[in-house]
Amino acid sequence: MQIGSIRVADPQSGHASVAAARLAGDEVVRLPFSVDELLHNDLWNLAASDSLDGGPHERLPMANVDWAPLVAQPSKIFCVGLNYREHVVEMGRELPPAPTYFAKFPDALIGAHDDIALPPAHVSTSIDFEVELCVVIGTAGRYIEAGDALDHVAGYTIMSDVSVRDWQRRTTQFLAGKTFEAMTPVGPVLTTTDELGDGRGLAVTSTVDGVIKQNSTTDELIFGVPELIADLSKVCTLKPGDLIATGTPSGVGAARTPPEWLAPGNTLVTAIEGIGELRNHCTSAPAS
Repeated sequence: MQIGSIRVADPQSGHASVAAARLAGDEVVRLPFSVDELLHNDLWNLAASDSLDGGPHERLPMANVDWAPLVAQPSKIFCVGLNYREHVVEMGRELPPAPTYFAKFPDALIGAHDDIALPPAHVSTSIDFEVELCVVIGTAGRYIEAGDALDHVAGYTIMSDVSVRDWQRRTTQFLAGKTFEAMTPVGPVLTTTDELGDGRGLAVTSTVDGVIKQNSTTDELIFGVPELIADLSKVCTLKPGDLIATGTPSGVGAARTPPEWLAPGNTLVTAIEGIGELRNHCTSAPAS
């Protein structure tokens, strides 16, 4: 099953609300709750039920969908650095003995087709692309064993970890370069674990203006989904809606000679087998 978050405009007020929507061929079925409500209240059976399909205005053509960030307000957004073998090599590092973690804030998240507003040139022009398989937690847990980890996963989505490299590298802490506001697309949908299992064996790609930049598979992950969940749940309770971005493969702009950066006018497409794709146009943010 695949579930996404869509923006639905009120024709009278002009304001948009966000609703969950289940993919059904070339349409989506609008559901009477949000993805956040689905995750927190165990509404999966209702989400999968065809009994919700018959009401008026519930079916929308896929081409008309305005995707919102999959989870509106995750309590935690964990990201894993240096977790693909070939990416570690291209960055001139040693294989890590333990996962490298950093975080993002919810204000960083945008929808699957939203524009990426790059910072003004005087702030940074070193903007990089990273496609990442992202875990969506469905059941809370602390001190989770790796063998039980998938019982806590609602499914998987895509995160485009657009990174401001010079800010990331100003110190040994990654945070500043990883959580610029409104620069992290996530979505378009959550694909459940009954379809994707532990997340291994999936093709992952990123392209800029139609040119392939990253092309790998999640078999290259050093630390897999069960290991990451077991490790992070020692730190804190994982809660429904929490996101864990599992790292990016080789081919990032910073590792190229010369480096290749995103610029206004570029179109970035990040895709993962079994989930779909994010397609985001890069624009220039206003200077004030």
